[in-house]
Parts: sequence; C-alpha cells; structure tokens
Amino acid sequence: MTLPRQRGLTEQAADAAIDTACRMLRLPSIRNEFSDIADRAVKDQMTYRGFLAEVLMAECDDRARRRSERRIKAAGFPREKSLRTFDFDANPNIDAATIHTLASCEWIKKSQPLCLIGDSGTGKSHMLISLGTEAAMKGYRVRYTLATKLVNELVEAADEKQLNKTIARYGRVDLLCIDELGYMELDRHGAELLFQVLTEREEKNSVAIASNESFGGWTKTFTDPRLCAAIVDRLTFNGTIIETGTDSYRLASTRARTEQPAKAG
Repeated sequence: MTLPRQRGLTEQAADAAIDTACRMLRLPSIRNEFSDIADRAVKDQMTYRGFLAEVLMAECDDRARRRSERRIKAAGFPREKSLRTFDFDANPNIDAATIHTLASCEWIKKSQPLCLIGDSGTGKSHMLISLGTEAAMKGYRVRYTLATKLVNELVEAADEKQLNKTIARYGRVDLLCIDELGYMELDRHGAELLFQVLTEREEKNSVAIASNESFGGWTKTFTDPRLCAAIVDRLTFNGTIIETGTDSYRLASTRARTEQPAKAG
C-alpha cells in the first residue's frame, strides 16, 4: 500500500495521513502523542529537526518502557516491590548505600551472587524483588522463584526426561532470584538437582537468594554436609552477603498499629 503524497494538506487530512502511516510503520507512541507534541512545537517555536527529535524520542522512550514491563512480567515476581518503598530507618541492619550500589547491577554484569540472610519479616523478599525489578528495568533477563517450587519443577522435569532442558532454561537468565531458601528440608535428590542449577550458573550468571537461616543452619535444609558446603560455596564465592537481622519489621508495624488506639483511648 502506498500513501498518496500531497502538498498543502489540511490539518485534518494531515492528522489522518500521520495516523495511517504510524499504523503501517507500527509507531503507536507517535500516533498517540504527535498531536500534543505538534501543539507544543508551535508554542515553543521548535525547528523541524527539534520536532522530529521529540516525536522519535517519544517512541523510543515508550518502547523502552514496554520492554521493561515485559521483562518484569516475565520475571514472575509475586508482587510489586521497589526500593523507593523500603523503610531503611526501620531496619538499620540494611545499609541503604550498599543496596543502592547493588541497584546499579554491576554485580550482575560480573556474574556475582547475592545472599540476603535474616529472620522472617526483616525485608529479605522486599530487597530480592526490588533488586530483581531494577535489573529487569536495566535490560537484564530475570527469573524469580521459591526454592521449593524450583526443586519441585526440577524433580518433575527429571521424571519426564526434561531435566537438561529445564536446567538450561534457568541457566540462561541473567539473574535467578531464589526466595525462601531454608524454610523447608530438601531430600538429597532435590538438593542435588538444585546444586546442578547453581553449578550451571556458576561464574556465568548471577544468583540472588533470600534465606531465613544462617549458613550454619543450612544443614537442616541440605542434610548432606558435603553437598551443603558445596552449595554455600557456590552462593558466596565473590558475592555479597547482607544480614537483615532478627527483628521483624512486619511484627513491629503490627504492634505499632495496635498500640495507637490504646494510647488514644
């Protein structure tokens, strides 16, 4: 299809031609925004080049936003969390400067691991999801999973003769976020399968984990001491370890809310 090219188009005809051309070229942001940008261009007395730059940048910005949204959705986060909503004052164990340095994603670029260790309610999952989201926004492929869910998937894949394919899929993402590691004991087979995933990613792609158990307590999750030591080694070598402490932020918030009416009374 060739669009007719005419000089001296009316405003209405020009708008229709732009709309048609944007549909053909798949430029939805320009199609949606060109009228407002054109009005601003007249008001601000933009040059033709300036106007062209504005509409093209609008399309580029919107495409970048949509790509980020797709990567965040593909990561499989259970809920939205961001660093902006984390209350660093509520947990002095978590250093804001360290977290914001991690948000630059240099550790992912270097294929280094990250371990968030602390009791329930101390912000581990919030940090894990927030840093994973930052990575997705910066263009990295991210996958979030619970430790038990990952192990169950690996066991099923092994039963269906799809283990290598499944391990390769988890091996390809730039950042694998494993939450709630240490909440449940894993049998030797499950632990060995998880070890295979970590080995596949070692020094090639980053792993970030959140655990309610200190490394010394991981023998309750990985009952084979040698396998436990090997997994700890994979998850800590050249990595960052952040201890989020033992004081539950959620519990403290709940207590504060329940105490306020009592004080008011």
